[in-house]
Amino acid sequence: MVSQINQRPSAAPYAAVADSSRRDGDPPSLRVRQPLTPFPELDCIRHLIPVGVVAEAERRAREVGVGADRALISAGAISEHDYVAALARHLGIPLITLDEMPRENCAFDDEHLLGAPAFGVLPLWGGDNAEDPTVLVAPRKFQARQLCTRSRNGDLPPRLGLMTNAGLQGFVDRHCVDAIGRRASELLRDNHPQLSAARPDWQMRSLCGFTVVSVAIGVLVAPSETYLSISVFFSLLFVAWTALRLMAMVKTHVVTRLTTPHPHDLPEYTIIVALHREAAMVGQLVTALNAFKYPREKLDIKLVVEPDDIETRAAIAQLTLGSHYQIVVAPKTLPRTKPKALNAALPFARGEFTAIYDAEDRPDSDQLLSALEVFWRGGEKLACVQGRLTIDNTSDSWLTKLFTAEYCGLFDVFLPALAAWRLPLPLGGSSNHFRTAALHEIGGWDPYNVTEDADIGMRLARLGYETAVMASTTYEEAPGRLEPWLKQRSRWFKGWIRIVNQTKFFINISGKR
Repeated sequence: MVSQINQRPSAAPYAAVADSSRRDGDPPSLRVRQPLTPFPELDCIRHLIPVGVVAEAERRAREVGVGADRALISAGAISEHDYVAALARHLGIPLITLDEMPRENCAFDDEHLLGAPAFGVLPLWGGDNAEDPTVLVAPRKFQARQLCTRSRNGDLPPRLGLMTNAGLQGFVDRHCVDAIGRRASELLRDNHPQLSAARPDWQMRSLCGFTVVSVAIGVLVAPSETYLSISVFFSLLFVAWTALRLMAMVKTHVVTRLTTPHPHDLPEYTIIVALHREAAMVGQLVTALNAFKYPREKLDIKLVVEPDDIETRAAIAQLTLGSHYQIVVAPKTLPRTKPKALNAALPFARGEFTAIYDAEDRPDSDQLLSALEVFWRGGEKLACVQGRLTIDNTSDSWLTKLFTAEYCGLFDVFLPALAAWRLPLPLGGSSNHFRTAALHEIGGWDPYNVTEDADIGMRLARLGYETAVMASTTYEEAPGRLEPWLKQRSRWFKGWIRIVNQTKFFINISGKR
């Protein structure tokens, strides 16, 4: 049985920081009685924004269930910095930019500082009194409304300041480079080396060596019996695998979406896309992400780029991205892999759910809604929902035609059957939708495993989680030439050999957490 890895910092330090800024007898949150006006968070900018734009922000806030300030910023009517500056003036508290703030002014260690952007709270010490911090808040959700209400009631917490979410993220990026790289590359290997492909695999080498020697001795001593035994073994293996796939044709069950939830009920959703030399695909990717039928106020999209990928970063800079986009630069530490890039963004994920896509993906526009319904119907043990992957360049070559047939059998028949049988799923590398808390619990992705998607599916099963497959499609391209196809298949087989050894053929699956 595998113990919890617990990658995400606990919320306790951030709650403790908020506690330190309250007066005696203050309630444990900023929530107080309802304000006299429904949207006091807009009072600071009503004189700056046209009345019609303000009214539309208020309507949108009611519909989506967010603060009107978030609706205004997401619509592009005002920048986050301008709004927070106006809010600080309105409340009579300082706006701290953090651009020149020394690292020693923040008492969080690197591990807890990494979690600050997800919680939007940062303590800063100044002067000689180390027990009297100024608590900076980056307003999100309903925090601006709560602060305005408390200010109107005259009980705004002392030693309070404001900062922007972008400023907080920049402060963390500047001062936590080593911590980000360490967590992205080494967290799983350090905490649970038996689950990481980075460890020396003496057991696997010993088993392979023992098998080779045994077969060689058998061929020399009893060649006929040895050949017969090998033939019987592989024949039975082939028959068993074929029978499993035939059974899957009968058992196939894919969860479909039956309802459309109201925008007010939707949680915040994080999307992570790791990009490497994808300058030509960035425009198509952003178009596909912008097409999602999901409130942009509740989207948290992170594009992860490599530090030396100048072309991709330049292509992104030419696009007009909304306030819900964030560019994350993957650390320079080895290995330089997709799972390490995903790990670099995971500590900053704000959503209750997290989806993974590739640069060439074109998912159905309602896929996030479909995934949510499957999660809500599946219960807390359902940690991952896999979307169907479909090849959209089938006519390019005979190889892409075979690839299309293979994907149809895998994502339309086999994986749904495994999910219905509650067996571990070898996830596809894209359109994976996770409970963010479950991702943190299992330690994120293994940066040393070349099939990180299948590996994370196995680790979810080891911790007693379940995976489902939904009837929502993501279109992607298949390799049309033999050379990239061979490289891809070699990588897949290499990763699967490691996964089979690490899972000990699933003997350790206990169903407990």
